[in-house]
Amino acid sequence: MSQFKSQFMNIMTERGFYNQCTNEDGFDTYLYQCEKEGKPAVGYLGSDPTGDSLHVGHIVPLMMMRWFQKCGHKPLTLVGGATARIGDPSGKDKLRPFLSEEVLEHNVKGLKKSFSKFLKFGDGATDAVMVDNWDWFKDINYLGFLRDVGTYYTVNRMLTMDSVKTRLEREQPMSFLEFNYMLLQGYDFCELYLKYGCRAQIAGSDQWGNITSGTELGRRRHDVELFGFTSPIITDSAGKKMGKSEGNAVWINDDKLPAYDYYQYFRNIGDAEVGKCLRIFTDLPIDEIRRLESLKDQEINEAKKILAFEATKICRGETEAKAAQDTAVSLFEQGTAGGDLPSVRISGDIGVLDAFLQLGFVASKGEARRLIKQGGLKINNQTVCDENRIISAADFIDGQVKLSQGKKKHGLLKK
Repeated sequence: MSQFKSQFMNIMTERGFYNQCTNEDGFDTYLYQCEKEGKPAVGYLGSDPTGDSLHVGHIVPLMMMRWFQKCGHKPLTLVGGATARIGDPSGKDKLRPFLSEEVLEHNVKGLKKSFSKFLKFGDGATDAVMVDNWDWFKDINYLGFLRDVGTYYTVNRMLTMDSVKTRLEREQPMSFLEFNYMLLQGYDFCELYLKYGCRAQIAGSDQWGNITSGTELGRRRHDVELFGFTSPIITDSAGKKMGKSEGNAVWINDDKLPAYDYYQYFRNIGDAEVGKCLRIFTDLPIDEIRRLESLKDQEINEAKKILAFEATKICRGETEAKAAQDTAVSLFEQGTAGGDLPSVRISGDIGVLDAFLQLGFVASKGEARRLIKQGGLKINNQTVCDENRIISAADFIDGQVKLSQGKKKHGLLKK
């Protein structure tokens, strides 16, 4: 039985996306009226361009926006060209490093690429639009901003925000620059309301303070109710935040991470996380997900394969997902080295430490030496025992050498 009137809210609840909402009934009614009238609601998801790709940890709110669009609504993706110059203090222990104009421009293009994998951009009524808050902040008058916006905020209230309170409790310095961040994000929300009729911000739960900064500014300055809707932070059964793989981010963009590695991240999800990940990271119908998550013992591996394929299909396309799947089958089920594994080309002989370093499987030669002592590195399925081992022409089989770190990480050296 449906809990809400709107399709979007029911999907969010059923699939485990719903964490917190500024006004549950109000947001549900707003969405329902839009759905009934065939007029898209407008919501936004923001991300500061501090990197040139999003990663798996960003996918939860991104998938929420994907469902928002599927329900007939219009997503705005905001890149913080201005706020990236300050740095969001939420969850941070210190001031973020400043980025050059060239790096910011490069990163904005990378984020557009990440967003485009999950959302349809264009000129249609429900097509996503990408905006940059640098467009309205670059010429803003500081005294005017303080007068027009600063008067609606009290320091008393700002000090209660988690992003501020946590830093102060730890006695870690917080610059006045960072202290301003919530004012800027609140101003963003109101600008998007004025320019696009945007009344919803969708984000992870760590953004709650910044979101309510915007909803309060909308109410006080423009006499409008804006809505905030957040997802929970997704963790594994051990309580660790999902999105990291052996200390490395699982990147969305293909120039940052091969499709095979992306596929393998989901293929290696713990048994207890399969149902949760199917709900959040795939578009599969909920009845099919219930069937898959009920599988036991060895059968759960079939559910993991479907999860990995479906998640990779959304992010990298069906062709890449199929290639990653075929590589995994040939590697693990048929015992051959698939051609879609991460690879590097070499021109001559190479030392084993350099080989694993170039492939990106280790961060340093010291880490490679440690793994060799633990028996964790292999060449053509043979454990490496000598850190001075040279990989030469004799090691090549059909023009390639298979390198493995542990049981799940594999790559190729090619001539």
